[in-house]
Amino acid sequence: MFNKSSLLLAATLAVSAAAGPLAASSEPLKRGTAIPMGKRTSLTREDGVFDHDKAIASTILTANKHRANLINLQKNKGASAFHQGAEIKPLRKIPIDVEARMQQRAVKRQAEALTDEDDDEEWAGTISIGTPAQKFVIDFDTGSSDLWVPSSSCTSSTCSSKSKFKSSSSSTFKKQSGTFSIQYGDGSTVSGPIASDTVTVAGVTANNQAFSPVTTLMTLRMAFSEWLFPAISNLNSSPFFVNADSQGAVDANQFAFYLASSGSELFLGGTDQNLFTGDIEFNSVDSSGGFWQVTGGGAKVGSSSVLSGIETIIDSGTTLAYGPPDDVKEIFAKVSGSKLFDSTNGFYSFPCDTPPSISFNWGGQDWAISADNINLGQTENGSEDCVAALAAQDLGLGDNVFLLGDTFMKNVYTVFDFDQEAVGFAQLA
Repeated sequence: MFNKSSLLLAATLAVSAAAGPLAASSEPLKRGTAIPMGKRTSLTREDGVFDHDKAIASTILTANKHRANLINLQKNKGASAFHQGAEIKPLRKIPIDVEARMQQRAVKRQAEALTDEDDDEEWAGTISIGTPAQKFVIDFDTGSSDLWVPSSSCTSSTCSSKSKFKSSSSSTFKKQSGTFSIQYGDGSTVSGPIASDTVTVAGVTANNQAFSPVTTLMTLRMAFSEWLFPAISNLNSSPFFVNADSQGAVDANQFAFYLASSGSELFLGGTDQNLFTGDIEFNSVDSSGGFWQVTGGGAKVGSSSVLSGIETIIDSGTTLAYGPPDDVKEIFAKVSGSKLFDSTNGFYSFPCDTPPSISFNWGGQDWAISADNINLGQTENGSEDCVAALAAQDLGLGDNVFLLGDTFMKNVYTVFDFDQEAVGFAQLA
């Protein structure tokens, strides 16, 4: 079974709405602690060609993750909390032929089944749970708000190669009421009891943190972290960073991401001033949809404005950038030589020699996607056309809502600030 099959997660953020960038603070930025992260795998093959199958699987993963977000938001807050136009879409499944081709390529590479640390499409880092500490590699995802790890009680073959949490070895472990469950698009599940324990990330500790030591694990999927508010939590509890701040474990109520081909890091309790220059442009987010969702945005191609009044969800757990089909069509209509490469999955192509300059703004600076980050590789060997990392998808997130993942975040230093209820961007150093 291919491990990216249609994951359902819980997630995300609830904060207040306001349009336009916030005034930069004159106070010195507080420093915190950094945790290095492993590189997310590429959607470009070694021969420079777009990995179409992997991109389809990644898109399905993204769609199902945010479908789960809306399901949990409806459960916790009611459908009235949905952003205008948001709706729960049908569960998607990876096409059988796509899954088969990916398995065949894995065999040709003489590779073992995909593993957490090597081939999963996440930004991974190490955390510890329990007293004494038990270490795990997890995905740091700003589109998820629940933490789960394999339990020593898990007897499935999938658990045999993973680090497993042993509750009896932790003096701070507490079993809570209820159960936790994530459904995958192929019918498999991740499930287990709800518990709490001490969780530490890069020296930042949250006591009595809710998580699930899962006993059923029918996928090679990596364990997940939590970086949002409880509005869309399957566990219906406060995520790690919210608890850490409330317990005084960090100096500043913010965390920041630097995503790159090497040296990526998550910074807790402030910002790493070595990784950016100039001021951080903070933009308020809208609480109604439960996400890190910036309002009052616009999109440009070159110096020409194409869209205004759009909203953008910033998600480190998403590889590409996605937008409503009509809006993305408008963007590529301004890109000379562009074509609709895959109408089913919303991928566009452009002449490789002239990559488009696509940028987003929220009333302040234009934040552009670089030529390298917009390019996913040639449409086929020898082609003069390349596939763009901005795709057209109706993910059910609402009218005029874009989802900006790594494609965008790799171009900026991104700060998530709970006190200001805002997302900030700064130029990379």
